[in-house]
Parts: sequence; structure tokens; C-alpha cells
Amino acid sequence: MSIKKIILWIILLVCICSGVVYSGLHRSMDTKLDITAVNDIAQSLAKNWDNIDQMQLTDLDYGMDYVVLDNDMKLVKATRRGLNEDINTAISNRDTIFDIKRNEEVLGKLIIYNDIQERWTRYRNYLFVFAEMVILFAALASLAYYLYIDRSIFQPFRRLKLFASHIAAGNLDVPMEMDERNIFGAFTESFDIMREELKKARESERMANQSKKELVASLSHDIKTPVASIMAVAEIMAAKSQDMMDQKQLNTIYSKAEQINTLIMNMFNATLEELQELKVNVTEQSSQVLYELIKKADYNDMVTYITKAECIVHMDELRLAQVIDNVISNSYKYAGTAIDVSVEINGEFLEVAFQDYGTGVNENELPLLCNKYYRAGNSQGKGGTGLGLYISKYLMNKMLGDILCENTEKGFRVKLKLLIT
Repeated sequence: MSIKKIILWIILLVCICSGVVYSGLHRSMDTKLDITAVNDIAQSLAKNWDNIDQMQLTDLDYGMDYVVLDNDMKLVKATRRGLNEDINTAISNRDTIFDIKRNEEVLGKLIIYNDIQERWTRYRNYLFVFAEMVILFAALASLAYYLYIDRSIFQPFRRLKLFASHIAAGNLDVPMEMDERNIFGAFTESFDIMREELKKARESERMANQSKKELVASLSHDIKTPVASIMAVAEIMAAKSQDMMDQKQLNTIYSKAEQINTLIMNMFNATLEELQELKVNVTEQSSQVLYELIKKADYNDMVTYITKAECIVHMDELRLAQVIDNVISNSYKYAGTAIDVSVEINGEFLEVAFQDYGTGVNENELPLLCNKYYRAGNSQGKGGTGLGLYISKYLMNKMLGDILCENTEKGFRVKLKLLIT
């Protein structure tokens, strides 16, 4: 049942009750005296005056209360007790007084009791009861209306709230409860359709990620084969070569191929989108390891040591080699100048600074360099994915250190901070 129908039924019921009350009150408040009935009572009393003591007045009441007095104004008969039994009291109550005559002889007085005051009292009591009934009816109607509103509006909204909490929590398997009787049936159905579409989209995304991982895994086999061949050829050529320069370059090729092979294994065990899966095994090692890692990464022989320091630091040699290789490669790619390396102890950190003499980057871009996929303005025309510094920062943080980028008067500097034991 709709709200409009409920309101119409309530209005109709109130009108019917009001009509019944008005009709009853109109009849009860009719004070017009029935002259015919009064004459009949007077004539009957006159006719039976001599035997009035034995006469039953209830047979002649006509719905009226009255008192019979003799000529001495003494009470002869009354329809009930509590009526006005003398002329003065009757006059003050505005009772109607008639003479009881027989053959023009006045036998006594007939006093018709004026019950208007009692009627008004009954009317007030009746009105009070009616008001209580109306209030009770209104309360019951309000309760019924509230229950209807709660069932048809509030309960669906509470279910929507619970449904939204499931969606917000990522639980897309709980369907929306449908109820065709409430006014939001189509609305809730749309929400459930939305849930189904979100579930399909999530499944599609999961399958796409799975496909991506499978593609990366399949490429790993194809990439590792030529890398292994490069390592084998470089190793053979280095063993056969008699020239020291050639041996050095071949050893560099071999070490880089070996590093590529290790990175490929890590990359295909955990994709770049899932860096938390890249394991970092931090151990305590001498800072002398740094110089060997820098030497292997300097395939253009453009790195010069300015200062060195000796201490024990927290590091993962493989991951630190990856970071140093990325820093030096970036310098070669974007600056193309010599690189000065300074290593010094600053508080609880060993700081390794790589200073090139290029143009650097815009100051506004410095805070963004380590963001995923971000590439500075000087990278136009040069290959790259914007992941190198992002991965490097992640790895340095895992080694309890950090990486900082800054412009200097001479050019651009990248500083690696390693925690000292």
C-alpha cells in the first residue's frame, strides 16, 4: 500500500468519526420540548388523579423526567429522585411548569425537568472520551505509519549502508538483498548490478595481472639464454686474450652480463609492480666492497675517487651493486661527464657522493625524481622507464639507508647513505 493511500484512508476515517460524533451530539443537544407528550402526561395524570398513588409514572415518561405537585405545592410523584421538588427551585433551573386540569379544575402542577445541564456534562464527558480516542487513534496511526516507513524506507537504507560497507571493504561476494515490496526495489537492484560489474572488473584486473606475470615469466627464459651465451663467450675470450686492456673489457662484459642475469631472475620472481617481493638480505660488510662495486659499474673509466673511508656498514652487496650501477649509468646517459666519488663518515652514516658536471635538473623536479615512472625534463630523447631511482630508493631504505639527489654549483650529485654498524 502506498503512502498516498494510507493518508487517504486516515482522512476518510477521521471524517467518518467526526460525522458520527456530530450527529450524536446534535441529537443529544436537541432541547425542543415535545408539547404533545407533555399534554398526554398531563391528561393521564388528571384522569388518574384520584388514584395517582398507585399510578406508575414510568409508563408516561416519554423520555422525560418530571415532578407532580398538588395545589399545596407538596410532592405527589416524581419519575426519579434528585429532581426539583418545589416551584422556586424549578424556576431557578428553568424547568417547564404546567397546570394539571380536569374540567377546568386545577388539580396540581406538572414540572418538566430541564436536563440541559446534565446533557452538557454528558457532552463534555463524551467529548473527552472522543478526544482520548482520537489521540489514541492518532498514536496508533503514527506508530503504524512509522513501522511502514521503517519497513519501506529505513530498512532498505540500512541494508544499503551494510552493502556499502561490504563494498568499501572489498567484499564483492555479498549480494544486495532484494525486496520488491519497498519503493527502492529498482534502486537496490542497480546497486547490486554495480557490485556485479565491480566484481567482473576486479576479476578482469586479476586476470590481466596474471597474464602480465606469465608474460614476464615466459620472457625470462628467452632473455636468460642470450645472456648466458654472452657470459660464456666473454669468459672464453678473456681466457684466450693476451692483451690486458682486452681482458679488462671482457671481464667487464662478463660481470655486467652476470649482473643482468641476476637482475632478470629477481625481476621475474617479483615484477616491478611488486617491489615488496624483492628480497634484500642486509649483512655487515667492510666499506672496501664499495670500491669494487663502483669499479665494476664504471665501464667507461670516467670515475675518480676524491676521498675514501674505512668502516663496517649494513648492506646487501647485490642490491647495492644494482643501485650504484643505476646511478653511474644515469650520469653517463644524462651528463656524459667525468664522475668524482667522495666517501666520508657523517654521524651514523657512511655517505657515498657521485658528482657529475652536467646541467642537473630543475629544482622543482628534485623531490619527484624518486617517484615511480617519473622522468625529469632533461630525459627527452633518451630511453628509460622512470623506475631506476624509484627502485634504488626502495632498496636503500631496505638496507636502512637512503638516497638523496641535489643540484650543486658544479653539476648534479647523488648521495648514497649507508648505516654504519
